[in-house]
Amino acid sequence: MLLWGQKTVGGGAIVEELRVYETMFIMDPTMPEEEREKLVEKVKNIIEERVKGKIENVDRWGVRKLAYRIKKFLEGDYTVILFRAPGDTVNNLEEFYRITPEIFRWQTFRRFDIEKKERKAKKKEKSGQVT
Repeated sequence: MLLWGQKTVGGGAIVEELRVYETMFIMDPTMPEEEREKLVEKVKNIIEERVKGKIENVDRWGVRKLAYRIKKFLEGDYTVILFRAPGDTVNNLEEFYRITPEIFRWQTFRRFDIEKKERKAKKKEKSGQVT
């Protein structure tokens, strides 16, 4: 029986389909830059090892003003990471965010728009209509 997000390939082997996710987190801007870099590396490590994901892009936005005070901060250091991972493992990343006091806001969501473009491109490729 196949579960959501799985597909079979030649010979009937079940393969986990990697979904596209984007995660954004805001760190304590009062931490030294070196520690913030280490924390970003730790998040990347968790995505690759615990979440079994493949990182496609890391975008450091740097320190920006927040729209409103969060905890005691008016500014935060933003980082956005685009990655592919099996759907049932993203909770491991969310759990890490929850237990890390230096990260005070985060959001992870699935990028359906990217997945849709890739599916359309594959369909065109299969039908021989590559543009």
